[in-house]
Amino acid sequence: MKPVIGITMGDAAGIGPEIIVKALDTKELYETCRPIVIGDAKILERARDIVEADLQIHVIKEVSDAQFAYGTIDCIDLDVLPADLPFGQISPAAGDAAFRFIEKAVELAKKHEIQAICTAPLNKEALHKGGHMFPGHTEILAELTGTKDYSMMLSSPNLKVIHLTTHVGLIKAIESINPERTYTVIKLAHDTLTRAGMKQPSIAVCGINPHAGEHGLFGNGEEEEKLIPGIERAQAEGINASGPHPADTLFFRAARGDFDIVVACYHDQGHAPIKVLGLEAGVNITVGLKGGVIRTSVDHGTAFDIAGKNIADKRSMLAAIESAIELAPKE
Repeated sequence: MKPVIGITMGDAAGIGPEIIVKALDTKELYETCRPIVIGDAKILERARDIVEADLQIHVIKEVSDAQFAYGTIDCIDLDVLPADLPFGQISPAAGDAAFRFIEKAVELAKKHEIQAICTAPLNKEALHKGGHMFPGHTEILAELTGTKDYSMMLSSPNLKVIHLTTHVGLIKAIESINPERTYTVIKLAHDTLTRAGMKQPSIAVCGINPHAGEHGLFGNGEEEEKLIPGIERAQAEGINASGPHPADTLFFRAARGDFDIVVACYHDQGHAPIKVLGLEAGVNITVGLKGGVIRTSVDHGTAFDIAGKNIADKRSMLAAIESAIELAPKE
C-alpha cells in the first residue's frame, strides 16, 4: 500500500500553497504515495492559478473521499481563511489557520488515516498573533501528541543527522547533554529507521570536543561522562551504535555510506554539513512523536518576499514529501 501523506498548508500568506501545488504537479509522486492537502481549498485554487497548473482541486471532508489521482489535488478544506488574504504580510488569521491545519493532520495521524505529515512553513509571529504561543511546528506537534522525548532529524539524499540539542547556546547545549539523552536519541534514530523498513541501521555518534576528546587530551572528559554511557546502553540492547567519532571526518564517512545516520551533539554541528549539501535538498523531520507520528518539513521559511509571484522553488517540498514516504511506517 502506498502511504497516505497529509500535507499541511502552513502560513497561507507565504509560499506554502504555491510549492504544494508545484510539487503535486509531479506525476511520478503518485507512483509512490497518496498525497492529500490539509488546508483551505480557495487558497489552494488561488495558488493553482498563480502557478498556472492544469490541476483540479477536489474538495473533501474525509480522507476516504479522496481520489489520489494525478491531475487532481485532494484537499480537506477547513475553510478558515478569507479569499483575499494578502501575500507576504503577518496575518493573525493565517497564523491561526496554520495551527488548525496541523491540528487536523495530527487528528488524522492518530486515527491512522494518514501515515505521515509533511508541513509547509509557518510564520512564528503570525502564529503568536493568531493566539498560539508555540516556537514552531515541532512544539505544536509535541503538545498535540503528548510527547516529551523527541528530536530533530535532518535529511538530505546522502546524509541523515539527528540532534541531541538544537536551539540553545553552545555552552547550554553541552551542559544539557547527559547519558540518558544520548541513549534516548540513539533509540529514537533506531526506532524511526527500523519502522521505515531498515534492518539494523548503523548509528554513529559525534564527539563533543575536537577529535572526540582524544582520550582526555581535549576538553574535560565530556565524551566519557555524557556520551559513552548512553552509547554502551544502546549497544547492550542490540542497537548498532558506535562512537563517539571525531566530527571533522564523521560526516564525510556517513555521506559516503559508512553509516545510516549521525547523532550530532548541537545545532551547528549537525546543520552545517546538511546545508553544505544544498538547501533545496534538505528536509527537517520530527521523530519520537507518540503514536509513531512522522512529520517532515521543508528546510526553509515562508519567504514572504516572493509569495504570490510564481518563483518559489518546489524542490525542498518534493524532498520533504519523499522523506515522509521513506519514513512512513511499513508495517
